[in-house]
Amino acid sequence: MACRCATSCLSTFSLSVGFQVFQVRVDENAAANFFFFTFILAVFRHRKGYHSMMTDAADPDPITETAGDDVDVVAPSPEVHFEPVMKLEQLDAIKTFEEDEETLFKMRAKLFRFDKATTEWKERGTGDVKFLKHRDSGRVRLLMRRDKTHKICANHYVSAEMVLSANVGSDRSWVWNCATDFSEGEPRQELLAIRFANSDNANKFKEKFEEIQKINTDIANAESGESAQPASTESKEEKSADEDEDDDK
Repeated sequence: MACRCATSCLSTFSLSVGFQVFQVRVDENAAANFFFFTFILAVFRHRKGYHSMMTDAADPDPITETAGDDVDVVAPSPEVHFEPVMKLEQLDAIKTFEEDEETLFKMRAKLFRFDKATTEWKERGTGDVKFLKHRDSGRVRLLMRRDKTHKICANHYVSAEMVLSANVGSDRSWVWNCATDFSEGEPRQELLAIRFANSDNANKFKEKFEEIQKINTDIANAESGESAQPASTESKEEKSADEDEDDDK
C-alpha cells in the first residue's frame, strides 16, 4: 500500500477474489469513499459465497447419498440394541396390617418416652397418631409412625387401666402408662407422653382416647361373658347329675 501527501491522499489496495487480484486506488473524498465501501461490500459477499461453494464441494454431506435421478436418499443406520446390566425384580407390596383396619382418628403430634436409666424424657418421633379399628374384632389400637421413615414409635391397645394426665401442667400434652407397647416388636412397659400443636387438638385426642377405652372395654366384657357362659352351663349339668345320684340312693 502506497500513500502520497498532496492536496488529496491516494491509497492503493490489493484485493484477491478467487484467482483474480484487483488493484484499487481510492481518493479520500465523499464520492470516492461511497463507491469504495460499496465495492468492498460486494467483494466480501462474493468471497463468502465462493468459500461456501468450495467447502460444500470438498466436504459433502455424509448422511445422504445422491442417486441417479438427483434424489437424496438417507443412508440406513444400523439397529443398536443394549442389554441391561442388571435386571430388577419386582418386589411384593409390604403389608402393614392396616389394610384390615378403619381409621377413627388421625392427628399430627410428637411422642416421647421416659428413660428410666437416665431419668429423662427422650423423643421417639413426630408423625400422625391414629386410632385404628379392626373390621372383624372391633378392637381399637393406638398407632403412630415417624415421618419419612414410617417406623412405628407407638403401638398398643387402649385399655381401661390407662389414665391420661397433664404433663407438668401443660394444656397440650398428655402422659399415660402403657403395660404392653409393641412398637419394638416385643411387648414392653412404657411411660409415654404426647404433645400437640395446641390445646384444642390435645382435648380432641383425650375425648377420642376415652371413647376408645369404652369401646374396647365393652368388647372385652362381651368376650369374657361368652367364655363364662359355657362354664356356668357345665356347672349346672354337673349339679343336676349329682342330684340324680342322690335321689337314686
